[in-house]
Amino acid sequence: MIDPVDPDETAEASLSRIFEQMMGMYSVSDDEGPLADAVEAFLSSLGHVKVRRHGDTIIADDIAGRGQHVVLAGHLDTVPVADNFPPRWLEPGDPLIREDVAVEHPDERVMWGRGATDMKASDAVLLYLAATLRNPNYDLTYILYDHEEVSADKNGLRRLIEAHPDWVGGDFAIIAEPTSCGIEGGCNGTIRFDLIAHGVAAHSARAWMGDNAIHKAAEILDRLQAYEAQDVAVDGLTYREGVNATLISGGTGTNVIPDECRVHVNYRFAPDKTLERAKALMMGEECAAQLGNGEHEATGGMFAGFGIEMRDESPSARPGMDSPLTTSLAALVKERTGRDPQAKFGWTDVARFAQLGIPAVNLGAGSALLAHKRDEQVAVSDLTLLADILQEWLSS
Repeated sequence: MIDPVDPDETAEASLSRIFEQMMGMYSVSDDEGPLADAVEAFLSSLGHVKVRRHGDTIIADDIAGRGQHVVLAGHLDTVPVADNFPPRWLEPGDPLIREDVAVEHPDERVMWGRGATDMKASDAVLLYLAATLRNPNYDLTYILYDHEEVSADKNGLRRLIEAHPDWVGGDFAIIAEPTSCGIEGGCNGTIRFDLIAHGVAAHSARAWMGDNAIHKAAEILDRLQAYEAQDVAVDGLTYREGVNATLISGGTGTNVIPDECRVHVNYRFAPDKTLERAKALMMGEECAAQLGNGEHEATGGMFAGFGIEMRDESPSARPGMDSPLTTSLAALVKERTGRDPQAKFGWTDVARFAQLGIPAVNLGAGSALLAHKRDEQVAVSDLTLLADILQEWLSS
């Protein structure tokens, strides 16, 4: 349960309470249901918003024909816990407060626990805004969705767009990913795939009768080791690309020459590239590998000659910094924080809005560098700062 906002409370007290109650609800991907129920009940109690639900994604519209339409979105799920649930408030001086957080936020309470930064702090701000913004200058849609932290096919925002694209229309969108209350524009795209080296199985006592697939995979690792990360400028922001092995597997027994070895690779590509171009760079333009269609040989690109099996893909998003709404929001953020817009290196759901032709930015409470860490934490002033910025911008 998330208690209603008390009009006699300070903004900090209301935000802290909503945040604490959301943090106390376990919502690792696949288990968002109870939190989604609580969010739906909270928004439905407001009276001035129209609430709809698609699976465990909650949509609340504050539409009154005000002209331009802004979407504010955040995901409800977290990555798996790592001895960091249940959460708790840390008082100033607590040894669990990270040194960097203590330096930036002296004498502040800090929320510690899974999901604090990514991204229940920002979710709490969205609920607070829905409850307290009664006369904004824009029509507003709030979307709190499930399954962001897992494969793209489960993503609640993706499923909502596919089923009800008319529910997601707008002129501008804010994804409340953690950015320390600065603007991070666009996002890198990502593809994940298995590279497969084949061999011939044999008893290790007669290794010459086989062909060792793990040894063949050394060439894959050599190509990865030789890769040099690229900086790519797009619309005034600089993105960093990367190609990395993240998993490796092979072999069936300690005395068996392996006939297969798989190296799982993740390519993070800048928003100057389409998915098709990114795949061509890795496996060649003629490679037939697609999600769900099994193994195909790379016909060119970085991994020519190896087997490829696609595992996941998500497009990049250009930063859209030329949108008038982006410009005005960036000016306010600069005024309040001193921060200029930066590139978003990780993939976020701004890409889904970009595909709809809706300019979108990342703007949220907490540091992205603490997302998914065991000591994930956020100071309470990040919530009040984000709420202040968005209240001012949406009301001006």
